[in-house]
Amino acid sequence: MRNPFRYYKTSPDIIRLAVMMYVRFPLSLRQVEDMLHERGIDVSYETVRAWWNRFGPMFAAEIRKKRSASVQGMTQWRWHLDEVFVRINGEIHYLWRAVDHEGEVLEAFVTKKRNRKAALRFLKKAMKRHGSPRAAVTDRLRSYRAAMKIIGNAERQATGRWLNNQAENSHQPFRRRERAMARFRCAKSLQKFTSIHSSVHNHFNQDRHLYKRLNFKLNRTAALIEWRQLAA
Repeated sequence: MRNPFRYYKTSPDIIRLAVMMYVRFPLSLRQVEDMLHERGIDVSYETVRAWWNRFGPMFAAEIRKKRSASVQGMTQWRWHLDEVFVRINGEIHYLWRAVDHEGEVLEAFVTKKRNRKAALRFLKKAMKRHGSPRAAVTDRLRSYRAAMKIIGNAERQATGRWLNNQAENSHQPFRRRERAMARFRCAKSLQKFTSIHSSVHNHFNQDRHLYKRLNFKLNRTAALIEWRQLAA
């Protein structure tokens, strides 16, 4: 494998740090530039933009590959499906999200409409990568029922007032990033960023409320070590 950093004079550790700060935290490019400057690293915010555009998809793909290998052979128990609207240049788009029973984002998909065709494309993409779940929790949007009838798993759908909180909560980190980025300019950039953001969020999301402090610190340190080894 060729070294992806071979044409860059900057240290790979600095590039990984800049990409992590921008994608993981609700920071703007200029805020990342200022925080790096406080650490004695003099780079432009345009350089940070070029870094995350170049290395963000690569890091996200490596994270997805490792995580899919670790859960290979495990039965998909339950998915939570939900969609939120995102305004791009005054036009409404829809961001569909599939979350597993542990709160990990499986798939994020952007469409212009919220109909049966869009739901079907979203479900097929998620199932192609992650298999078929035993149960799928959704809201009462009829597009889900229509798409699942075509796929043949309509009997696995479940709806309820509070059953889908897992998926609704998964939108919150993205909403914070959306405000920091002053929204998006096109659907392509939205799709690219949400795919990267979902993988990075999964990697660093340690569910600290489920662990004792010592275990949480060990998991957090392990996640940071794995990040520093990406594309090494």
